[in-house]
Order: sequence, then C-alpha cells, then structure tokens
Amino acid sequence: MSALILALIAGAVVGLALGALGGGGSVLAVPALIYLLGFTPAAATTASLIIVTATSLTALYAHARTGNVRWKAGALFAAAGLLPAAAAGAAASRLPQPVLTAAFAAVAALAAVRMLRPGNAATGHAATDSAVSEVRPVKAAGTGAGLGALTGLLGVGGGFLAVPALVTVLAFEMRAAVGTSLLVISANSLASLTTRGDTTSGLDWAVIGPFTGAAILGAWDGKRLALQVTGTLLRRAFAVVLLAVAAFMLIDALT
Repeated sequence: MSALILALIAGAVVGLALGALGGGGSVLAVPALIYLLGFTPAAATTASLIIVTATSLTALYAHARTGNVRWKAGALFAAAGLLPAAAAGAAASRLPQPVLTAAFAAVAALAAVRMLRPGNAATGHAATDSAVSEVRPVKAAGTGAGLGALTGLLGVGGGFLAVPALVTVLAFEMRAAVGTSLLVISANSLASLTTRGDTTSGLDWAVIGPFTGAAILGAWDGKRLALQVTGTLLRRAFAVVLLAVAAFMLIDALT
C-alpha cells in the first residue's frame, strides 16, 4: 500500500477520533507516522505537532463561531505553557529515540486509562473570563506549564488532559472547556514548533499534507458519529485501541 493511501487512512482515523471524542485522537498520529509511514520518533513528534496545529486551528474557528471559546482565560492559561512547550520541543530532538518512544507510550496509556475512567468531567460549572481570578493562580499556571511541556516533548495536543484541567482548575462547563482547550493546544503546538528546527528540515510534506487534510475532514465526520453512537462506547473502543498501541510501543522501546 502506498504512503499516500496510508497517510489518508491514518489521518482520517485521527480526525474521526478528534471529532467524536473532542480530544485524544492526536495520540494516534505519532505511532501511525512511526510504524506505518516510517518516520523516526523525533520527526514523528514534529510532524504530529504540525497536524495537531492545523486541525486544532480549524476546530477552534468552528468553536469560536458558536461562542464556546473563553479567549482571555484561555490565553492566560496557554501563556503559562508557551516557554515549557518551546523548551521541551528543543529537548525532544536530543533525547534517545527509545526514551522518546517509551515516554509517548506512557502518555498514550494514561490517555486510555482516563477514557476508560472518564470521571465527572461533565459536571463542571459554567464560567466566564473572570474565572481566572477565582482560582489559585499558581495551580492554574502549573497546570498550563505541564500541558505545554507535554505538547512540546511528545507532539500531542493534550486535549485529553486540557479539557478536564480547564473544568477542574478554571471551573469551565464542558463546551467551553473543549473550545478553549483548542486555543491552548494551538498556542502550545506553535511554540514548540519554533524550537524544532533540526527536525523540520527533512520532513516528508507529501505525507504530512494529505495526513493533515484527511484529519481535518475526518473531524467533521467524527462530530456526526458522536451524534449516532453513545459517548461511553466511543471512549471505551478508542481506549482499547490506544492501550494496544501503548503496549506495542513500550515493547518496541525496550527491545
């Protein structure tokens, strides 16, 4: 099967998961780029950031039109993650490939566990931009910095962590958390890309372009799928796939 067809299929699956679940789909992009399309782990995390940025900005525009983005609060939350994202992005190209793969496998497993045990994220209360002043700034800044570092190092958007963080730390209701998380993800991804010069020069844009386009289109189908299938079933099915991917990557890193 040609690289173009594989890129289209993988991009569609990633976009479908993003659109249906509102986060977590980008965790599949890195293993797809490594094991299906032959990218090195460092190049795959960089390519994933490009895909995540383009897809997140597209989705951000759609959420902004419906008023689901809290711009001021989201910008302040994202600002805490910009420097960690840039620093982690620079460090990623210097880490041994097995270490990067193992770290990604651990994060993928964490994402799967969170989806199998979704908790009570949906119980968040509505919040406005003034919510930032009502929470502990140190906690909010620490959470934003952690999300930035995760995005920069592993090339994942972190939506599976950003959404519950915005709900619990800033008391956002769910729709606002999903929309605002896209602002945070986009900012962190762009910051990380600015420090990844060593890993951007040799990227295969003939693969990344179709992958990104398919992900963007797949996200729209994912939104429609979410209306037809229960969210619990979607999360559990995705979590099982993600656990299998994490196990495979961890075995690969240790052998």
